[in-house]
Amino acid sequence: MCAAQRLLAEGRTDVAVLEITELADVGVGSFYNHFTTKEDLFRAAVEEAMEWFGGLLDQLTAEIDDPAVAYAQSFRMTGRLHRRYPQLSGVLLKHGLDVVHSDRGLGPRARRDIQNAVGAGRFEVEDLDLALAMTVSAQLALGTLLHAQPERDDARSSDLIVRGLLRHFGMTVDEATRICSLELPDLDLVDALVVT
Repeated sequence: MCAAQRLLAEGRTDVAVLEITELADVGVGSFYNHFTTKEDLFRAAVEEAMEWFGGLLDQLTAEIDDPAVAYAQSFRMTGRLHRRYPQLSGVLLKHGLDVVHSDRGLGPRARRDIQNAVGAGRFEVEDLDLALAMTVSAQLALGTLLHAQPERDDARSSDLIVRGLLRHFGMTVDEATRICSLELPDLDLVDALVVT
């Protein structure tokens, strides 16, 4: 799966099955024991990468009672992944719009956080689908910009964007600023779990 994710991040999906199996150091027979086509492999690789990162975000925000804070923390940490985990970032950027319609990975979690924040009276959102599309689009634009501008501060940029989203969802400047200044979990503690 890691080989497929690497190829996805590099935008190399037109490779032969033999090249994929050589990169993964497995036999062609093993490939066909698990997948019918290379498209099936790439689809599974995207889903696995996004589900893994979504699960990580769930763990890191599990103790947060305020759904607006959980939303912001997840966005801020996702923004930081573009530099910390470039391969995972590459998969997200190449296939990120699929996140909006997927029932796994980051999309359903962002939808859940937005919906919970609306339910708790923390967000004013007229259209949940548009709020999710704005969130995903902002994250993809951020990742693209961070890759194009390696000197750009990823943390500050992530925080500025989510602060704007919070304001758009009805928060005051002071509250949005407060939420974006909260300490994030120590991402160094999870680096060892990342397979990139």
